[in-house]
Amino acid sequence: MKLVHITDIHLLPPGQTIHGLDPAARLNAVIDDVIARHADAELAVFTGDLTDRGEPEAYDILRGALQRLPMPAQLLLGNHDHRERFRAAFPDAETDDNGFVQTMRAAPGRVGRLLFLDTLEAGWSGGSYCEKRLAWLDRMLSQAPDLPVTVFMHHPPGDTGVAHFECINLHEPAPLVARLQAHPGGVRMIFIGHVHLPMAGVLAGTLPFVAGRGCTHHMVLDATARDCLWVAGGPNYSVITLAEDRVVSIAVDMLDAPLVGKGAYPPGP
Repeated sequence: MKLVHITDIHLLPPGQTIHGLDPAARLNAVIDDVIARHADAELAVFTGDLTDRGEPEAYDILRGALQRLPMPAQLLLGNHDHRERFRAAFPDAETDDNGFVQTMRAAPGRVGRLLFLDTLEAGWSGGSYCEKRLAWLDRMLSQAPDLPVTVFMHHPPGDTGVAHFECINLHEPAPLVARLQAHPGGVRMIFIGHVHLPMAGVLAGTLPFVAGRGCTHHMVLDATARDCLWVAGGPNYSVITLAEDRVVSIAVDMLDAPLVGKGAYPPGP
């Protein structure tokens, strides 16, 4: 199963920029590359911060951009989003019984299930996963107890070691972490946004994760600095392959880089 992972696009109303960057232009550059190189992907997953301030006009831009994708999109919310305005712009978006923008999808065979979680808490920069959301998750996990899950969410469910985010990761992650760790089928990977850094590792001792760099502005890594510096970098996304025997995520972050050579196929050994 092939997926495209796009995160932290921070769209603004037409004509507005963030840190001098046009987030709509950067998103369209990513979509151009997806169309050209990865049109065979089965799903495009956006892990939150779809907009920068949650304006209806920004969601309008997103809706128009998504019409260009050759595959369906799964949209998640981040702390810069606005749940009610999102739902007004995307009335067909899947939600749970309490209106949280989260769902579960079946994947082929032992690839298992894909879980898409809503960690937005209005007015917070950090995330939340409340009792109502946990109850929904319990029901979803019980439907496929022996199948592994791959999780998509905006906020990291634990400390990534970067000081800037230490107070704005998922708040009180222990109940969510405990449920994922107790799932008999296991957790194959957690894909997150929020951190604007390409990183991978293990959280809470057993939960592997991968973070996308962010489509618009990127963070300069200084793990000890509480304030952060933003740079432009290039528009980017990731391509995920989920198979029964592997999970592979490849960053695509050189959309504008000129070719400097070609390597011949090595026959081995």
